[in-house]
Amino acid sequence: MLYARTLPPALASRQSALSLSRRQFIFGASLVGTAFLVGCSSSGPETPAATAATTPGGPAPFEAYVGIAADGTVTVYSSQFDMGQNAYHGLATLVAEELEVALDRVLVEGRAGNPKWYGNLAMGGAFQLTGGSSSMASSWDRYRQAGAMAREMLKQAAAQKLGVEVASLTAVNGEIVHAESGQKVAYGDLASAAAALPVPAAVALKDKTAWTLIGKDSTDRIDGLAKSTGTLTYTIDLKLPGMLYAAMVHSPRFGGTVKSVNDAAAREVAGVVDVVTVSRGVAVVASNTWAAFQGRKALQVEWDFANAETRSTDAMFKEYEKLAAGPGMPAAQKGDAAAALARATKVIEADYRFPYLAHAALEPLNALIHKDGERLNIYGGLQMPDAVQAACAGIAAVNLDQVDLHVMKTGGGFGRRAVPDCDVFVEATEIAKAIGFRAPVLLQWTRETDMAGGRYRPLHVHRVRVGLDAEGRISGWQHHVVGQSIFAGTPFAGFLKNGIDPSSLEGIEDTPYALPDVDLQVSHPSSQVPVLWWRSVGHTHTAFVMETMIDEIASINGEDPIALRLKLLPENARQRAVLNLAAEKAGWNTPAAEGRFRGIAVHQSFGSFVATVAEVSKAADGAIKVERCVVASDCGLVINPDVVRAQVEGGTAFGLSAVLGERLTLLEGGAEQTNFDGYSVLRMDQMPEVSLHMLASAEAPTGIGECAVPPIGPAVADAIVRATGQRLRQLPFRQA
Repeated sequence: MLYARTLPPALASRQSALSLSRRQFIFGASLVGTAFLVGCSSSGPETPAATAATTPGGPAPFEAYVGIAADGTVTVYSSQFDMGQNAYHGLATLVAEELEVALDRVLVEGRAGNPKWYGNLAMGGAFQLTGGSSSMASSWDRYRQAGAMAREMLKQAAAQKLGVEVASLTAVNGEIVHAESGQKVAYGDLASAAAALPVPAAVALKDKTAWTLIGKDSTDRIDGLAKSTGTLTYTIDLKLPGMLYAAMVHSPRFGGTVKSVNDAAAREVAGVVDVVTVSRGVAVVASNTWAAFQGRKALQVEWDFANAETRSTDAMFKEYEKLAAGPGMPAAQKGDAAAALARATKVIEADYRFPYLAHAALEPLNALIHKDGERLNIYGGLQMPDAVQAACAGIAAVNLDQVDLHVMKTGGGFGRRAVPDCDVFVEATEIAKAIGFRAPVLLQWTRETDMAGGRYRPLHVHRVRVGLDAEGRISGWQHHVVGQSIFAGTPFAGFLKNGIDPSSLEGIEDTPYALPDVDLQVSHPSSQVPVLWWRSVGHTHTAFVMETMIDEIASINGEDPIALRLKLLPENARQRAVLNLAAEKAGWNTPAAEGRFRGIAVHQSFGSFVATVAEVSKAADGAIKVERCVVASDCGLVINPDVVRAQVEGGTAFGLSAVLGERLTLLEGGAEQTNFDGYSVLRMDQMPEVSLHMLASAEAPTGIGECAVPPIGPAVADAIVRATGQRLRQLPFRQA
């Protein structure tokens, strides 16, 4: 989702209205116990004590990123939301490296509500968002600078305490040391004095030759013990005094609205205390989740389907294919593709189908709303906190500075918790308001509510025609992409280019391959089915089309698929290095074992480059199994190698799951799959061995959380061609 370089209009007014209250500021500082909050000045949070340039576009504030308690514990205040991708661990590493503390002395807490401090620098810095694999890119300079500032302020405080020159002091493992006299002062003992000092205007960062944490391969995680023992608190675990629990009933067809409600049977369920109608459906409120869920089952709702979606998946595919056969909106033209195809010796024609996909995170959506006096407290997975704050403040009729955001870790996201209209938070706030804010309300969606509740990776159809000349060279490329726009009708609609959603074309429009004559078109049919970015967004389907087409061209020409890619790539393309590395480590130039077949794909997304070699086996009965994946990555300088390894393994599994068996189908405008008995995700016995080889790089860190998803599908598809001779263009591969 790395499109936003300026603030969307709907969020611009929200930013200008935001004025962080003194209460919020003190509350944030108090969580570490005492004394030291980097950047805290008497002038208040809206007048920064110092700034430092972290991006070519301008300065970013260095306040409220690091706290030190009296016992020396360091707390990092994270601008990035942690959904299991280990963003907290990455930020802890950056701060600890400069601050000279061990990671086991570092805690991380999510922060939100102040775009001035926590705006995503990789997306322009004007609003807070975790997405587009941008956490480390946004944090790389900012959090190292914060750690270095804290270190220098502690040294200044120690110099005053010991009566020595600052230059004679060093920071070592949570202490300021005066080597000449042997005196040492712990960080916790300096916190109060350091807090009274001005923030330095500039600090020197450690040279990479002195790094002891960045780039070091450790499997330890700052939250590893809590996750392993089940003691980490998620939103689903929250309990507040007097809290009520809510369950939602949504329209069985997308776009349906409530016509009438018969709640008599629901109210008779023991524990049910209220039934309320809200903008997106009907909620049952109870004293416990079981009662809420049982009341939900007993509820009788009559729906108005006048404006609802009524089509089934097959009908939508047929409509999309009809659109793909005709003209679309011109997206990119180079040369004369029609003429090139007309004179081509051979023309390849291919149609691709991609279904709706659910995010299917482990923890279904939830949110907790509690109004304490005039203050509105919001707890949950705040992937897009500014939007949540604005939406809920409007519903509760409070000012933005009366909203306290409590950032909770969540059991997975994959894009689902970055919803521009803040669906689950809006519902929870409307429910709490409907009962007069008399108690905290935890809205918990069931798995069925979550899976049937929309926000899918859009259904897409691609139609491609590629012309080859007598020498087998590409002479023309016509490509029509048909799919629902993710941006249309959201605060991000301003990023549409002449009505075209860039997320539908990423990976095609910016292909690195030298294609001489290109005609790229797009159509955006409308539907009541809510869609959203899904891990790696448009790259999930565009990479599949581009990489399988390149493989098909190589096959027709009797050419090695890597050799063709290298021929089409510029000499300075970073894809070349990962291609060669993956091929080398997979033994591409040596025959595969009997019954094994290989395919390869490479793709750039979110500033990073990943190549995957997939090796499949073919059993005697023809069954195909993905046995091994060899992956090479270039995501710039690697901060935590084992985190990168984990994200590549997870991304490979995520992408493989989608191409093998995942699909969300519609029946007369409603979701057919509502749980994992129908929505087929990857099983343990289907998981291949994955090995990752990271390219050494001096470039600044980019993303990795999404970047292994796009190449796994085409790599497997290309391997299947070698095993069976069959080219698969309809996903998932297993249609049963």
